[in-house]
Amino acid sequence: MIPGAEELAWYTLDRQHPLTRVWADDGPRLAVLAEEHAALDILLAEDLEIAAQRAARLAPGKPAESMLNKWVAVSNDLSVMFGLRFENMNLDKPFVDATPMTRSPEPRDLPALAAAAQEHYGVHNPLYVRLWSAAPGIDGTVPDRRFYAAPISALQPRDVPPGLELRPAKTVDHYDEAREAYAAVDADHPHHAEEATLQSLEDLQESADDGLLFDVTVNGEWAGYSAAMINPADALGLPAYVVGELILAKQHRGHGYGRHLSALLAQSLPDPTKILIGTIHAANHGARTAALNSGRQDVGGWVQLPLSQA
Repeated sequence: MIPGAEELAWYTLDRQHPLTRVWADDGPRLAVLAEEHAALDILLAEDLEIAAQRAARLAPGKPAESMLNKWVAVSNDLSVMFGLRFENMNLDKPFVDATPMTRSPEPRDLPALAAAAQEHYGVHNPLYVRLWSAAPGIDGTVPDRRFYAAPISALQPRDVPPGLELRPAKTVDHYDEAREAYAAVDADHPHHAEEATLQSLEDLQESADDGLLFDVTVNGEWAGYSAAMINPADALGLPAYVVGELILAKQHRGHGYGRHLSALLAQSLPDPTKILIGTIHAANHGARTAALNSGRQDVGGWVQLPLSQA
């Protein structure tokens, strides 16, 4: 039997990093997590019509039942909510998400998790099982994305270089320059395109409409974008702003500006009682270092358990 949304929320909360349990009360956080589990995990486990629509759109020719989430007893003391997902909506990169589970996974659980994922979703040839870990990792897995967060009150700009500022932006006037900035990073770091992509023009304009988009300027010259979003699905149930964009133009990289952007963004946001949170790919060492230097902390993330391909 599939657990209720509240029970799944308790499982999820119990596996969160201890720091985040200090930053926010459990009650409101549980309510947010329960709403997320009801709207996604349980719905995708019970609604065959939605499963059929997903199969037609994402996996033509595959049975609708193969798109349903499944609550599976992997061992005597570990049950998992499995679900088929696609990395960045790339249909060539299917994987099995196994985030909601009754306890944190351990290395001894990995063979059973892999076998269960293959049993239920092998028809899709998934590349890996995605697991959540509040710890730095799990032996036998590959790092994926990590969450970096801190209360806004703790993110105080220090030793900001002269001339570096954030200015509220009402419109996305420098989108072409932002694309060029990403292209420059991609050229210098070939794997960067798989680790981070520019937010869409529509998403950045939504941040602007919410008062959460800022032009990064250096001595009055446009130097990049810094943006946040209100997106509970990416906030681990925390009362948080989610980092949507932090990018510097090529001519302004390498001057030590990047490590100040998180704190400058935090202090520019309207509600100082919230938390600033965002995900960074484990392989993006520059962004991870900048986040840590700004005062954000690693509060957990996903890891990948590779699966053999049929």
